Amino acid sequence: MAARHEVLIIGGGNAGISLAARLHRYGVTDVAVVEPKDHHLYQPLFSHIAGGRAQATEAIRSQLSVTPTGVTWIHDGAAAIDADANTVTLASGAEVAYGQLVVCPGLQYDWDAVPGLAEAVHSAHGSSHYEFELAPKTWTLLSGMTSGTAVFTMPAGPIKCGGASQKPMYLACDYWREQGVLDSIRVVMVQPYPTVFGVPEIDDELDRKIAEYGIELRTNSELVAVDAGSQVATIRDTGTGAEEALRYDVLNAVPPQSAPDWLKATDLPAPGEPGGFVEVDRQTLRHLRYPNVWSLGDAAGTTNSKSGGALRKQTKVVAQNLVAARKGKALPAKYDGYSVCPFTVSRSTVVFAEFDDRYRPRPSIPRVPTWNESRLSWVVDRDIFPQVYWNLILKGRA
Repeated sequence: MAARHEVLIIGGGNAGISLAARLHRYGVTDVAVVEPKDHHLYQPLFSHIAGGRAQATEAIRSQLSVTPTGVTWIHDGAAAIDADANTVTLASGAEVAYGQLVVCPGLQYDWDAVPGLAEAVHSAHGSSHYEFELAPKTWTLLSGMTSGTAVFTMPAGPIKCGGASQKPMYLACDYWREQGVLDSIRVVMVQPYPTVFGVPEIDDELDRKIAEYGIELRTNSELVAVDAGSQVATIRDTGTGAEEALRYDVLNAVPPQSAPDWLKATDLPAPGEPGGFVEVDRQTLRHLRYPNVWSLGDAAGTTNSKSGGALRKQTKVVAQNLVAARKGKALPAKYDGYSVCPFTVSRSTVVFAEFDDRYRPRPSIPRVPTWNESRLSWVVDRDIFPQVYWNLILKGRA
């Protein structure tokens, strides 16, 4: 017979572990987390690693050490879901039944969606700080530049913390300025949208820093191909279709992203939804067709910008609603679309962007423009948030 758990969580990242801890604190005694990896990563530090402001060891811990006491860790990956039978098939072939299912496996990187990109980021002149193993390489390449062209790219579509694609660029520019070589380096940022971020107040601050560093911002543009051998990135203007071949000395690229392929093959995404994101009520985070299925984080079909700050809000909503649903009660909590992105615009300052799913400012302190460049925001982002993550969020207490 298949093993069974009252609550089965697919994914042992921020979403899965923090939710498991909170559910256990709320009195749910039979919670299991499906997670194949042996290590757990704090992804917001990847940008700091790539910008020479953090060590890789600060962003990693063993999966066992972060799994809450009393929660079962199923050291395996998910391969399929039968939402009608209330079962999950694991990569090993085993089957696990559930009473309530939470789907939060994160996103997959679609490297092959851009011809040549996978080869380029593993070549001598390319990298991607979205991969933990490559983040230190990004800083090695950037810090070694004294002249030439550095190209930073961001793809269209939902991705993990879209603003993170820009952070190593600002950190590198400030470093190059300190070293007296910034004027000798051409910096190009490829942005698929009409503005640098999408919130006018935040755009103004970022545009000011872009001008200060002399960055060439290419809006409505995407990376469509890379030739690692000749170090050429092909950029396409999404409005006109015109293409430009940019020769680079360093390329730091963010890959297109989507839900895992195995999740796309289930009945949980909305019909015809190309990204494979789980179809949920965007406020309650409950599945629209399967009332004992929930989703949060990067794999959920919500309209917010995907970030750890959004996830912290979503975790509380799912925990409260799931507990109520198990008791047959009305769902008490609603997610309001909040998200946050701290932009490291220098080696000691941050633009703290808080906004909702309609890209309207949503500062935590009412009437205080937290998006203004600030040294205090740097301290919060670089020093305080990692401690809050390891010691409070993953324990279901923040």
